[in-house]
Amino acid sequence: MKSRKLLAIVGVVVLLFVASVAYAAEKNYFIPMISKGFQHQFWQAVKSGAEKAAKDYGVTITFEGPESEAMVDKQIDMLQAALAKKPDALCLAALDAKAVIPYVEKAKEMGIPVICFDSGVESDIPVTTVATDNLKAAAYAADKMAELIGGEGEVALVVHDQTSRTGIERRDGFVNRIKEAYPKIKIVDIQYGGGDHLKSTDLAKAIIQAHPNLKGIFGANEGSAIGVINAVKELGKVGQIVVIGYDSGKQQIDAILEGVMAGAITQNPVGMGYMAVEAAIKAIEGKELPKYIDSGFFWYDKTNIDDPQIRACLYE
Repeated sequence: MKSRKLLAIVGVVVLLFVASVAYAAEKNYFIPMISKGFQHQFWQAVKSGAEKAAKDYGVTITFEGPESEAMVDKQIDMLQAALAKKPDALCLAALDAKAVIPYVEKAKEMGIPVICFDSGVESDIPVTTVATDNLKAAAYAADKMAELIGGEGEVALVVHDQTSRTGIERRDGFVNRIKEAYPKIKIVDIQYGGGDHLKSTDLAKAIIQAHPNLKGIFGANEGSAIGVINAVKELGKVGQIVVIGYDSGKQQIDAILEGVMAGAITQNPVGMGYMAVEAAIKAIEGKELPKYIDSGFFWYDKTNIDDPQIRACLYE
């Protein structure tokens, strides 16, 4: 009798093991992630967070993006190729919030949940968007600019684009805050450099040369900010023009430590990548998600750059 009970117990254990293995196999979802590009360290940090989540949850991801954030057509090609593989879910950081809509609609028809990260699309189809509150972060950058230039004078912006949600919201967050709260500050120019360092440098130099009384420039992403840094250095304006950036790659960190840049907004790219994969898994499993997941931001400058909470969000 004891042997029969033992065999029965063993049988149950084996069945439970087989069931758990089967569940693990079912859990191994395939989730392609289409980013805006690879030219900035930001995306490498997002990728590292996504890969950690994939490992923790036992899912398979791919992470790719075009060489330049100006290559909307190439991103769409990548999006089409990802959908052709019939993934369990899709994560997307759209370069053009409108151009990708037909492919997001196709994903819905195929029963593939779409998770946006960093930058959303102009559609209600995505299950959620994991992103920085760019309006709030850019408004904070505007407050810092006002503080550092004494609440009056001329300022300008170099923004990466006017088609992605990040480009639009960072521009509008900064501009609207200045207009609402600082009547003595005048925005004299807004230029779009596609996130390219060289183009953004040329644009920033042109702005500085056209406005000799300029007091500050806001660079709205990594490439834009580096362009502004380069322009200020090349024209000998270090200490004369307040530079505020967005994102936190090595060149911006060095510029802050050298006193070229006053400070910048850092996102939480590792956390963003992790949360996007986590949200995709929940969407696949039919769990309810909020329409927006705030991945957070911090202001960093010389005074707090070594704070452990800040350091965790920098990506040298």
